Amino acid sequence: MTELINRRLKHARGKLSLTQAELSAKLGFKDRQTVAAIEAGQRKLSAEELVRAMQVLGVDLDYFTDSFRLVGEGQFSWRTTRDATANLLDTFEERAGRWIALYRKLGEGKDVPPSPLQPRLPLIEKSSYEEARTVAEALGREWDLGEIPALKLPERVRDKLGALVLYVDASPSISGAACQLPGLNAILINRKEPEGRRHYDLAHEIFHLLTWEQMPPEHREGEIPHGGKGRRVEQLADNFASALLMPERTLAPRWRTRGNTEIHDWLNTTATELFVTAVALKWRLVQLGWLDKADLLEIHDDRLTANGRPRQPLPLPKLFSPEFVQRLREALAKGELSVRRAASLLEMTIEDLAELFQDYGLPVPFEL
Repeated sequence: MTELINRRLKHARGKLSLTQAELSAKLGFKDRQTVAAIEAGQRKLSAEELVRAMQVLGVDLDYFTDSFRLVGEGQFSWRTTRDATANLLDTFEERAGRWIALYRKLGEGKDVPPSPLQPRLPLIEKSSYEEARTVAEALGREWDLGEIPALKLPERVRDKLGALVLYVDASPSISGAACQLPGLNAILINRKEPEGRRHYDLAHEIFHLLTWEQMPPEHREGEIPHGGKGRRVEQLADNFASALLMPERTLAPRWRTRGNTEIHDWLNTTATELFVTAVALKWRLVQLGWLDKADLLEIHDDRLTANGRPRQPLPLPKLFSPEFVQRLREALAKGELSVRRAASLLEMTIEDLAELFQDYGLPVPFEL
């Protein structure tokens, strides 16, 4: 607990742009070295000093002591639309941090320690888009993603990267995020996005997890219009995602045998088979050099109805993920977490919590 408090004191000081000397003065310490010693773990805060720190820093006790929060740790990179406000994003990031911290906390002493040799893609910011696509194709083969990569991708992320993939309810202006956390990386996907978009966002965030050290993503990344300009890292990520989900090995035989099929019909049908959007498929054909500018003039996006998917609503992915819900259920069954605390952390009613377990075909570990 002392380590937690000390680390969060440093984080709160940083958020207020206070120097160690300035915080020491506000807390009534004689010199800067006292705060330095606390942040270094060489000295504890007394109960009285902790109360004073709460007042000075404008935080509550949970800020310092709640292990079901991510404070001063974990880096997020959000994929949003332009109308997502900073306040909206901050609020949702705090919620997301609770879900990730909950999963991590409940796995303490149970998870296999992560390998210190984390996989990385051999790409840098100066890499070409063709290199990003080539690496994606190679990764698809190495991960044995098969002919339709979207079907196996979530499972491979868990198995190959040890990452937590959560499908969550979010504002329409938030598509998803990658989170880099020591010992536990995570990807969040807005489950209310269209199916093809969900798969594309997942592939995009995989790129960030595999290149974070050499190409740290922005905290907030906007969408880059197809064919438009944007931050190079995001363009590389989009090229990678496109090739990962729509590999040439899958598209080539379909393109060769298309015959006289009308282009809009072919795009819609093929996108449906690959669980991607028809618009993304169109631009993938441009990348491969199979469509040129003249061809693009003949393609009208308004005819790519529902991006190749049926007009009727498709079932949403189940909330969170199988491993997340299973770990939560085990903790409740063993009394490691109270039902009310779990419901509060997930911002659910107890009835909603029971329904979550039922959705996954799991026995409800408490009585209603």
